[in-house]
Amino acid sequence: MKKIEKGYTDSLQIIITTIETSKVKTAIAANKQLLWAYWKIGVVLHQQTIENGWGAKTIEVLASDIKKQLPGHKGFSARNLLYMRQFAENYPISIIQSLTELWEQVKSNTQPLAALFENAETEFTQQAVAQLSEEDFLNSVIAHISWSHHIVLLDKCKKLTTRFWYMLNTIEHGVSRNILLMQLESGLFERQINQQKISNFKSQLPEPQSDFANYLLKDPYIFDFVQAKEKADERDIEKQLVDHITKFLLELGQGFAFVGKQYHINVGSNDYYIDLLFYHTKLHCYVVVELKAREFKPGDPAQLNFYINVLNDTLKTEYDNETIGILLCKGKDKVVAEYALKGYNNPIGVSDYQLSQSIPTKLQSSLPNIEELEKELQQLDNKENIK
Repeated sequence: MKKIEKGYTDSLQIIITTIETSKVKTAIAANKQLLWAYWKIGVVLHQQTIENGWGAKTIEVLASDIKKQLPGHKGFSARNLLYMRQFAENYPISIIQSLTELWEQVKSNTQPLAALFENAETEFTQQAVAQLSEEDFLNSVIAHISWSHHIVLLDKCKKLTTRFWYMLNTIEHGVSRNILLMQLESGLFERQINQQKISNFKSQLPEPQSDFANYLLKDPYIFDFVQAKEKADERDIEKQLVDHITKFLLELGQGFAFVGKQYHINVGSNDYYIDLLFYHTKLHCYVVVELKAREFKPGDPAQLNFYINVLNDTLKTEYDNETIGILLCKGKDKVVAEYALKGYNNPIGVSDYQLSQSIPTKLQSSLPNIEELEKELQQLDNKENIK
């Protein structure tokens, strides 16, 4: 037990004092104070690991001793103590200061935070820095998300640059822990930031609107909206079809307000129906979304361009920006899509979408496709109107 004894007594006392003075029982509701205490404990554990070779067994003994001396305090299991050590290791003083400085730049910037990460790799260097004050920590970016968010990010996101983007996205949009986990599992950063997107936004929209429009695009979109049981019945599928709209909005992202599906427009003596129409509250414009249950074809943008022209003349007001079109297809040839967009003056983006990969192929073939979903939803609306 030499490794446990060396530096153990003093470290245990430091940790006990930190817990008591931080009033962690109350601080659970005050996230910043809780994180401050966890970070300081993590620093002690990190130092002992380096200096005295503390391992998992020592941490287990430490957790047991903390429980004995502070029986009313929770959150100090061996597993959580290991997370605290990892927390401190990933966020030394210099990194905390660098992240916070960059966060201040983001807050003062008129561009969406995603635009700052496009085609760029932000590197953070660790320089010798003086001690970190409590005030500096509490004002730092890492103090503005919860401990449960930090655990998810430490487990699922190893790259600091990517983890920082998810922090900013969580703060900006109030993302819950479960939604954050979904975003990480679906590769939101890669789909929204790293992926090269197909659109004519840069040439057809002024800055910074073009940056915002490019920001809202993902490629691909993940429509994991049907989780069918092994023996799926009609009522179960019908219920999930109603839930589909909510999940679709969640996947589209923040700022989209749903206007209508199969939105009716009349041109001359003909009636036309737009698949989905939204209004984006940050872009201050209507967004037309057209779904294709097949791969992209060169003629697809023509229909979308037609709808945009009509909406700009009949629905857009002097207070709205130009209507944007998004074409969602089950696959595309990027070169073909880029050529197909040339010559259009309206802003149009083309993205792929994917349905759930967790549903067996045999069962997927029995489930409704996008076109059938729209019909089912229309029938549901008709039933509600009859009632």
